[in-house]
Amino acid sequence: MSQINMAQLKYLLLSLFVISSLQAIAQFGNQFEQQETVNPISFSSDVSQVNDSTYIIKVTAKMLDGWHLPSQRPLQPDEIGPEPTELNFTYNADDFQLIGETKEPEGIEAYDEIFQANLKYFEGEVTFKQQVKGLNPGATINLELLFSVCDDEKCLPQDQKRFTYKVQNGELALVKNQKVKVTSEDLSLENQLKVDIKNTQSFSKDLGASEEESTIWTVFFLGFVGGLIALLTPCVFPMIPLTVSFFTKSAKNKRLGIINAVLYGAFIFGIYVLLSLPFHLLDSVNPEILNNISTNTTLNIIFFIIFIAFAFSFFGYYEITLPVSWSSKLDQKATSVGGIIGIFFMALTLAIVSFSCTGPILGSLLGGSLTADGGAMLLSFGMGGFGLALALPFALFALFPNWLNSLPKSGGWLNTVKVVLGFIELGLAFKFLSNADLVQHWGILKREVFIAIWIIVGIGLTLYLFGILRFPHDGPKKKLKRSRLIIGLISLAFTVYLIPGLTNTSYANLKLLSGFPPPLFYSVYPKDTNGPLGLKAYKDFEKGVQAAKNQGKPILLDFTGWACVNCRKMEEQVWSVPEVYESIKDDYILISLYVDDRQNLPENEQFNFKRDNGSVKKIRTIGDKWATFQTLNFKNNSQPFYVLLNSDLELLNSPVAYEPNAKAYLNWLQKGLQNFKK
Repeated sequence: MSQINMAQLKYLLLSLFVISSLQAIAQFGNQFEQQETVNPISFSSDVSQVNDSTYIIKVTAKMLDGWHLPSQRPLQPDEIGPEPTELNFTYNADDFQLIGETKEPEGIEAYDEIFQANLKYFEGEVTFKQQVKGLNPGATINLELLFSVCDDEKCLPQDQKRFTYKVQNGELALVKNQKVKVTSEDLSLENQLKVDIKNTQSFSKDLGASEEESTIWTVFFLGFVGGLIALLTPCVFPMIPLTVSFFTKSAKNKRLGIINAVLYGAFIFGIYVLLSLPFHLLDSVNPEILNNISTNTTLNIIFFIIFIAFAFSFFGYYEITLPVSWSSKLDQKATSVGGIIGIFFMALTLAIVSFSCTGPILGSLLGGSLTADGGAMLLSFGMGGFGLALALPFALFALFPNWLNSLPKSGGWLNTVKVVLGFIELGLAFKFLSNADLVQHWGILKREVFIAIWIIVGIGLTLYLFGILRFPHDGPKKKLKRSRLIIGLISLAFTVYLIPGLTNTSYANLKLLSGFPPPLFYSVYPKDTNGPLGLKAYKDFEKGVQAAKNQGKPILLDFTGWACVNCRKMEEQVWSVPEVYESIKDDYILISLYVDDRQNLPENEQFNFKRDNGSVKKIRTIGDKWATFQTLNFKNNSQPFYVLLNSDLELLNSPVAYEPNAKAYLNWLQKGLQNFKK
């Protein structure tokens, strides 16, 4: 057996041990108010005269800090982005003539990562200029300005502003717009958009501290289980009787021996907790750093390579150890110093000597198991659980030394445990590669490819447990023990369970593995659906409500937009989380209303809508309709905006807007589902 010398990496492996645990934990793991609608832009207009019959119409837009106005430049056919600003002049050709195109300043042009296009826009203040020639006294020209103002997170629905200019006393001048008449038919169509939302005062924004507390103890428990598994490895198990015997026999009396052994266990626990403390500092400096680690492509690929290396180390092809000098120096310290400090160095020596077995276990066990992003506190609880499981045997066997006689003797079974862990490491390594693939949309590890790899790993594990596949450290072939046969049958059953995941059927949803394979929509099979991420989504409110009644499901009302930056972020970074995706797909009727859809409504559905400030908006498109629907019923005009309802239009939870924390969003969905069932 060869040995890889990693002295040149110094602290790297210990850091990777902690970071891999952190990565796994981070990875798994608008209140409804009558609020004013956002109005971050204002317009003004004036006219300047060039000569007796030529004028320049100027329209100036002023924006609040952080907001910007798209330019007039049209999008290319293959581009998606905010709707361009439009200045549409209507006039009698016998009265006016436009000279050239509407001019705009140079503005800002930059590549947008979300829309993956070069977008041009204006910030602060911008003036558009159009030169016109007025030919006849008393003639009028009308300007309809269509615009959609955006910030770094959202674009408001496209709105309208109108100006009228008239030739008076030999000059073209801005005149006060005549109020657009709102007819009874308009009011009737407006009233059809109003719905009676019930239960609006029953919710607060608290998504529930109990779920967070539950997550913390879940992580602690999983860390504890990981520590128990680590105890069964060849690096740790033989150390239990040796260490306990050392303390009980070398102490001056039995009582002191027990105290020393308990101290030894306490120091093991403390060492693993201490490894997480630096990340509390990082978390306080930048709360998003831990989440960034979990989604960082480079780190996920590094973890993939490292866990592959650990897997083949477990198979016995080589051994990965920390530099021998580290353990030697610590052992010398423990011998020379003695006392409590010496016991601490002995515990630290165990942590380093057993690294080749314990290093990957905590991170790989937790990897893919949680949806919470609880930061450094979750890491501390996970590491604490792991350390406690390692420490308990040393303390308990010191208190009850007769128990040592019941321990199985070291032998080939320890190597079997190590090889089985190697197969588990191999399978979980692809979870890290899958993370990178999902974030970058490479399409390398589609769901079916990932499951196929796991089937191959499962077949390999089954063949090994049945004695067909052999590895370097395996001893002579013997009759298989009953325990090994049982575990082999479990491995075979699990492998068979995976096979439907390769199909494009309803059986492909392997719910027992939710969170490990890529989501169902990330598939080699084409998905014939019309919603985001392949979800089935209703584009009409009434049809969606009817479907909810028919199927007995609650409603997820999604106010979104094609040009909504945060809507895409939510879909790609939050909805794509498997647990969130499955909840939306299986538990809810999704109604996605696009407030910037430019398709015209039928003539009999178009109407004039009078705002609270007295201005009138022409409802001409599908986007106009749903934007107005949102404003009327929820007093909100920003996207994304999510509402949970039942088919009787009772609120099931407080509506929320942009929520990048997938755990919080999932809790919100689950709370709404609980209220629906009540």
